[in-house]
Amino acid sequence: MDYGIIQGIITIVVMFTFLGIFAWAYSSRRKDQFDEAANLVFEDETNTKSGENK
Repeated sequence: MDYGIIQGIITIVVMFTFLGIFAWAYSSRRKDQFDEAANLVFEDETNTKSGENK
């Protein structure tokens, strides 16, 4: 195999990996999970303000 063919195969594999991650991240099925994860930072602030300690 030529070096150019190997580079082409690696490029295609990386491209499909990127597209797979992109599709997974922007999937509508994952939106609720990502929204919940994004708000985890603020959960501690809410508990601290109300006087609760973990």
